[in-house]
Amino acid sequence: MRRRKGSLVTEVLVWIVVVIALLWVLFPFYWTVITSFKKPADVFRLSSIPWLQFTPTLSNWQTEFTQRGPEILRGITNSVIIAISASLLAVMLGTLAGYGLARYRYVKWRNQSMAFWFLSQRFLPPAATVIPFFLLMKSLGLLDSRIALIFVNTTFAMPFAVLIMKDMFRELPVELEEAALVDGCSRFEAFWRIALPLAAPALVATIIICFSFAWNEFLFALVLTYKHATPMTIIIAGTEHTQGVQFWYVSTRLLLAILPPTLLALTVQRYIVRGLTMGAVKG
Repeated sequence: MRRRKGSLVTEVLVWIVVVIALLWVLFPFYWTVITSFKKPADVFRLSSIPWLQFTPTLSNWQTEFTQRGPEILRGITNSVIIAISASLLAVMLGTLAGYGLARYRYVKWRNQSMAFWFLSQRFLPPAATVIPFFLLMKSLGLLDSRIALIFVNTTFAMPFAVLIMKDMFRELPVELEEAALVDGCSRFEAFWRIALPLAAPALVATIIICFSFAWNEFLFALVLTYKHATPMTIIIAGTEHTQGVQFWYVSTRLLLAILPPTLLALTVQRYIVRGLTMGAVKG
């Protein structure tokens, strides 16, 4: 009887913690949604229940699409191009570097030292490198261009790709690649046909991580762009007015900015599950 009471109390406490965690995570999203449908006067008073405490309106969305539609479309397009290009480039370079660190041994530089060198790039604050990057892009004539942000985001996302893929390749049995070499494959063919397909779950997860970093980057976008290549993060920050922050417009732009990565995560999720559940060897 005491055990049943103890298990019941534990289950109740677990559910309480879960509910509190859900409320903590979902409340900002709920606030963003309802604020996008509020009038400016309703934003600055306690009103959280539609049709009871305030009357929803589409005026904010209509204003954004009619007056700032081209600007928002350009910002989303720039963010998508920059994030996808930077994540793919970082994962491509990081996968090759991670495979080299996992399968080869270097005499002059130890593998752990090289891996730590990649990780040390994340220790350096981005604010310490923003001026050198600005001067470099200015000398190359790449200011206010997507290429500049792609290069910068690739630089800061690649260490994660190197470390994740290095650990993934280390967990793969090297005997599969050795068998491919015996069958006549070259080292690159063994990597391309054997190791890379087996590392597909980590590859997709790494792409999502690098994409999220590039999508949310703000500092370098603020310094290196000013008109044509401004991503969505700069456009969201531009809602500040002389009278204060226009939270109703911030909410609409935040929801528009959340949409592409959400669709990407929902699309790629099934590939991650499939990669985790499929066996490495069939037969």
